[in-house]
Amino acid sequence: MNKIIFTEEFCQPENLYPFTLTRKCQDIRLGILTIREKWEKMTGFSSFDKNEDDYKDLDRAINVDTISKQDTCYMIHGNVLPTPALVRKMKKLRNGEFIVANGSSGIVFCFTQKEIKEKHRIQVTQAVELQEEIKEIKYPWHIFQMNDWAIRQDFALLTNKRRSQPIHQSNQVVNRKDIFLEKGARLRHCILNASTGPIYIGKNAEIMEGSIIRGPFAMGEGSLLKLGTKVYGATTLGPYCVGGGEIKNSVLFGYSNKAHDGYLGDSVIGEWCNMGAGTTNSNLKNNAGDVRVWTPKGQLNAGMKCGVLMGDYSRTAINTSINTGTVISVCCHVFGAGLTPKYIPAFSWGSEGVDRYAFDKALVDVEGWKKLKGHTISDNEKSILKYIFEHF
Repeated sequence: MNKIIFTEEFCQPENLYPFTLTRKCQDIRLGILTIREKWEKMTGFSSFDKNEDDYKDLDRAINVDTISKQDTCYMIHGNVLPTPALVRKMKKLRNGEFIVANGSSGIVFCFTQKEIKEKHRIQVTQAVELQEEIKEIKYPWHIFQMNDWAIRQDFALLTNKRRSQPIHQSNQVVNRKDIFLEKGARLRHCILNASTGPIYIGKNAEIMEGSIIRGPFAMGEGSLLKLGTKVYGATTLGPYCVGGGEIKNSVLFGYSNKAHDGYLGDSVIGEWCNMGAGTTNSNLKNNAGDVRVWTPKGQLNAGMKCGVLMGDYSRTAINTSINTGTVISVCCHVFGAGLTPKYIPAFSWGSEGVDRYAFDKALVDVEGWKKLKGHTISDNEKSILKYIFEHF
C-alpha cells in the first residue's frame, strides 16, 4: 500500500505560529484545500503523521518503524505544497531515493521497511533533482500571499472533467467558464466576476443577495456570505464560515465568523474565531513602509501589506481596531480602546494591560461557540489547549 507520512522535523513549525500551535503544518488551509488534502487528492494515497514526540501527535501519528512489508511510504515535509510536476516525480521514485530542489536537503523521501535502519533513521541512496521551484510556506503571511496561486491550482484539481451546477439567471456573471458551483450551492441577485481568477462555491454554501465577488475566490462547504458582502481576490472561506462587510486577500481556515461590516484584508484567521461587528484591521502602514510582524525569532519583514494573523478560538469585541501586522495567538478574548498591540499572547483577556484567561473559563467559552455550529469540544482539543496554556 502507498502511504504519505508527513513530517514537521525540518519545517520549523514555530515560524508558522500561531497556526501551528494547534495543528500540524500539513493541516493549514490555503487555496480551497488544506496541504494534506491537496496531497491526498493529487496522489490518491492515504496520509499519516510521523510520530515526533510532540503534543500534537494524535490519532494520525505513526512510528515509521511499524510500517508493514507491503507498504511503500513517501515522507514529505508538511509545509510543502504539491504541484503536478512534483507529484509525477514523486511517483517515479525508487526505494531509497529522495527529491531535492532549490538547493534543499530533501523534501520527499521514498522508502519501505528495508530502508528503515533504526526508529528514526532511514537509509537513502540517491538524490533526484526537481527542475521546478518548490512551493512551501515558511511564515504565516505566506498563506495569503500564495492564496491566488493555490486557489487556481485547487480549482483545476477539483473541477477537472466535472460540470458545475447551473448559475441562476438573476446573477450577473463575467467569465462563466471559471465559475463552479457544487451541489446545493445557493445564490441569487449577486455579481460574480471571474475575469481576474476562478470562483469556487462549495457544497450547500450560500451567497445572499447583493454580494459582489471578484475572483480568485473559494468558499467551503456550508459557508455563508451575508447580504451585500464585498469580496476581493484572492480570498478563501473554509468550511462553515460566515463572511460579511469587506474582505480582501484573506484566508479563513474554517468554522470562523467575520459576519458584519468592517474590513478584513491580507489576513489569516484560524478555526473557531469570531470578529465582532465593526472589527477592522489595518493592512498598510501610513508611510507605506514594510510591515514588521512578531515571530518567535523576533520581528520579521512581511512585505508592504499584512493585516491580522489570528490563531484558533480567538475573538474580538465589537468595533475592535486591529493594528497593521498584528499577531493574535490562540484562545484570546480581545477588547479595549484604540489600536491593538502588535502581539497578543495565547489565552489573553483584553488587549490593554492584558490579563490571563482562566483555563476552565476559556474551555466553557470555546464550547459555547462550537455549539452554535452544532459541534462540541473534543478531548484532543482540550489536550492541545491545556499544553498551550501551560507552556506558551
